[in-house]
Amino acid sequence: MPDKSFLTWPFFDDTHRAYAGKIDAWAQANVHDVDHHDVDAACRRLVTALGQGGFLMHTAPATEGDKLDVRTLALSRETLARYSGLADFAFAMQGLGAGPISLFGSPVQRAAWLPKTRAGEAIAAFALSEAASGSDVANITTTARRDGDGYVIDGEKTWISNGGIADLYVVFARTGEAPGAKGLSAFIVEGANPGLSIAERIEVIAPHPLARIAFKDCRVPASSLIGKPGDGFKIAMATLDVFRTTVGAAALGFARRALDETVRRAGSRQLFGAPLGELQMVQGHIADMALDIDAAALLVYRAAWTKDMGAARVSREAAMAKLYATEAAQRVIDAAVQIHGGDGVRSGHSVETLYREIRALRIYEGASDVQKIIISRAVTSMTER
Repeated sequence: MPDKSFLTWPFFDDTHRAYAGKIDAWAQANVHDVDHHDVDAACRRLVTALGQGGFLMHTAPATEGDKLDVRTLALSRETLARYSGLADFAFAMQGLGAGPISLFGSPVQRAAWLPKTRAGEAIAAFALSEAASGSDVANITTTARRDGDGYVIDGEKTWISNGGIADLYVVFARTGEAPGAKGLSAFIVEGANPGLSIAERIEVIAPHPLARIAFKDCRVPASSLIGKPGDGFKIAMATLDVFRTTVGAAALGFARRALDETVRRAGSRQLFGAPLGELQMVQGHIADMALDIDAAALLVYRAAWTKDMGAARVSREAAMAKLYATEAAQRVIDAAVQIHGGDGVRSGHSVETLYREIRALRIYEGASDVQKIIISRAVTSMTER
C-alpha cells in the first residue's frame, strides 16, 4: 500500500484528495498489460482511455481565462507513473503538447484543438528541440518565413515525443524579429500537413513514440501563429514553467513504486535465516529512500502550490523540484535494484523497468545541469536586488 500521508499536507484541499483517490482507482483498473513492443498503439489506447475517463480535461482549461491546476497535473503524473511510465507519458504530452495553445492560443485555436486533446481525440506534441539546440532554445535554426497569407516552415526538430503519431505539433521556428531568443515564434502544424515528414523514429531505453521531424516547404496559414511574431521564446518558457514541475512528480511516482517494491522484497526475501529487512544496512537504505521521497515531494508540491496561488513565474521553484526529484528518484531506484540483487537487473522486472524509465527524466525539459544554472541565476538575482 503506497504512502498517501502526503495528501494531508496543506498544499492540498479536499478536491485534490478526492481526485488522487479517483485517478488511483482508475489506474489500478485500467493501466495494466501495456504493450511496450507497440508503443504507438499503446499510447493511442492510453490517450483514448484517459480521455474517456475524464482525466485529460485537467491538461487544458475548458474556457479562456481559466488556469491549469498544477497540483492536479502533478498528482496525475505521480499516480500514473507508479503504474506505468507509458501511461504517465500519454497524459503528460497531452498537457505539454497543447500547453502553448491553452496558455496563449486565440479563441479560434482553443476551440479548434482543446476539446479534442481534452477528450483524447487528438494527440499533441511539443516540437522545440533541435540537434544543436536542446536546452539552448535561442539557438533554434528552423525557420518560418512569411509567404503571402501564411508562413513556410523549413528545418528539423528532434527528440520529439509523440513524433509520428501526433495530430498536432506546436512548432517553434525562427521568424527573425530580433536576434536570438527574441526572434522565435510558435505555430500549430497539423500532423497530416504534406510539408511535415518523419525523418527518423528514435529508439530509447524506455520505449515511447519519439522522432526526428523534417519540415520542407511546410505551408501553414497565418492563423496557425500562436500569439504574436517573436513571442515564441516567451511561450516556450511559460509552458515549461508549468509542466517542468510535473516531471518531478513523475519521478516521484517512479520512486514511490521502487520503495514499495523494496519494502516487499525486504519482508519476503530470506537471508542468513532471517528476512532481508532485518539487516541494518538494508534498513539504512530504506530510510534513505523514504527521506529522498519526502524531500522531493515537498519541493514538487511547493512548486505546484506556488503556481496555483497565482505566481507569474515559478522558474526557480520548478527547477528545484525537477532537479531534486529526478536525481533523488535515480538514487532510490538504484538502491531498489541493488536490494533486489539479480532480480533487479532481470529484463521486465518492475525495478529494472523503473531503472530504464527514470534516466531520461534527468535530461528532458532541461537537463539537471541546466536546472542548476536556472536556480543559480535566480538566487543571484534575488541577492543582488
